[in-house]
Amino acid sequence: MKILLVDDHPLFIDGLQALLEAGEMTVVGTARDGAAAVAAVREHRPDAVLMDIQMPGCDGLTATRLIKTEFPEIKIVILTMNDDDQSLFEAMKSGASGYLLKNLETTELLELLAGLPKGETAFSPGLAERLLQEFVPGKGSQPAGASANGDCARKSLTLRQEKILTLIAGGLTYKQVAELLGVSARTVRFHMNEILERLHLENRTQAIAYASQANLAAGTNKAQ
Repeated sequence: MKILLVDDHPLFIDGLQALLEAGEMTVVGTARDGAAAVAAVREHRPDAVLMDIQMPGCDGLTATRLIKTEFPEIKIVILTMNDDDQSLFEAMKSGASGYLLKNLETTELLELLAGLPKGETAFSPGLAERLLQEFVPGKGSQPAGASANGDCARKSLTLRQEKILTLIAGGLTYKQVAELLGVSARTVRFHMNEILERLHLENRTQAIAYASQANLAAGTNKAQ
């Protein structure tokens, strides 16, 4: 996957580039502000852009809208310190494919980015639920696409699938879940696809929101 990095802090962007390249991702270019990001996208045609929000001149949200208008196929993931709802909601309205906080562990970042070509969204733990609460009709009920009867939908899951969903909703990556359960990351991903199908959900974001609403996410980081 070819990635463009956009951030106005040189030390951060250099460190991030080293981490991504160590994780076998290709950084095709960098930019220090939104205007430079648009120009760099035109030049390099990356698969994905990691975009900061607060930058001089053209900010990251404006740049996201400009890029998505011209190149709707490019995935843009916000990578920022801002965890306020307004920035999160505006990023999604602008066409972003995810919203990550800079306090992520390296393994979490790499795994979330690896899901982009598969159509998965990339959210730091807890942000997906906040997003769905804002955008899904009937806030506080069920995510779009979920079965009308949550109990029946939940009963369609096997015990292993419910365990995996609980751990994912608790903020663990596929790799961490695999290590905890003694299986491969590919097996965890297979079970997640089965979970989405059985719950009539579209993506991992909706599955995490479903788990939270079904009280599956409580205390998951301590699950064994």
